Amino acid sequence: MENAFTRMVAERDWILADGATGTNLFNMGLTSGDAPEMWNEEHPDRIEKLYSMAVDAGSDLFLTNSFGGNASRLKLHGAEKRARELSRMSAEIGREVADRQSRDVIVAGSVGPTGEIMAPMGELTHELAVEIFHEQAEGLKEGGADVLWLETISAPEEYRAAAEAFSRTDMPWCGTMSFDTAGRTMMGVTSAALSGMVEKLDYKPVAYGANCGVGSSDLLRTVLGFSAQGTERPIIAKGNAGIPKYVDGNIEYDGTPDLMADYAVLARDAGAKIIGGCCGTMAEHLFKMREALETRPKSERPGLEMIVDKLGAFSSALDGTEEGAPAPRRERSRRRRAAVG
Repeated sequence: MENAFTRMVAERDWILADGATGTNLFNMGLTSGDAPEMWNEEHPDRIEKLYSMAVDAGSDLFLTNSFGGNASRLKLHGAEKRARELSRMSAEIGREVADRQSRDVIVAGSVGPTGEIMAPMGELTHELAVEIFHEQAEGLKEGGADVLWLETISAPEEYRAAAEAFSRTDMPWCGTMSFDTAGRTMMGVTSAALSGMVEKLDYKPVAYGANCGVGSSDLLRTVLGFSAQGTERPIIAKGNAGIPKYVDGNIEYDGTPDLMADYAVLARDAGAKIIGGCCGTMAEHLFKMREALETRPKSERPGLEMIVDKLGAFSSALDGTEEGAPAPRRERSRRRRAAVG
């Protein structure tokens, strides 16, 4: 299907996505452990500000405040019956922000993981996961999202369930995984494995890639892994603004706006089309990223040495794709993030 998002992807050499959600909301007063999605109702003015900051800094696309808006996540806050409603609200606020711009701006409906372990290792069945994702997707569609945006996924089973759910909405979608365990996702997926899986889906994403993870260097190594597969499908890069550190009791990211500008250009040259930030990425980072993408000419695909020179060392010696590289152990645990970023 064709809409504003698919046209932008077809016509543009690169698209600047947004940055952090959680980092910005914490700066606005969100408390750790609270559900950010409740702010779609309680503080819509702050969510509008979140979206507007990204757009004003140059983003062509921003994600809605619905990362943890599925029934499984909201159950932790006694709001599991409001998944569709809260997701709809997040997109409605975004639609208002996008529609008053003088340029095309895309509203991407954020869909995060369920927080459960998929069967057979866990209790979440494929059928239930599809139902959970479909409910949220319908809410985002009703609110006016242009594209569904699956992010921070670790398990291939969950990625497949989301794809099936999205097919029922007849909306375009994108999907990223988080490669945060020595070049693999927490559940052992490599960049090569994701590239192969995407092409086997019955309902394929418009674009796919990586978000969050460890740092911008590691994420670009993963992007190079996607590009090495020879894919013609657009690649997404949404890396963190450096590495998190505890400073006076708070988590801060050490990536400067200038470093993220270098990251954006390297991501483009490595083969990514949709480029943004994740945790720690603020408006000042996005402004510099846009400026760099607009003013620095496209160059040859960067090597690993150039990435290290510009962005810093990798967190691990390997990226998980080497022959014989061990897969990480799968943990039977729930992992809860308030919001990406």
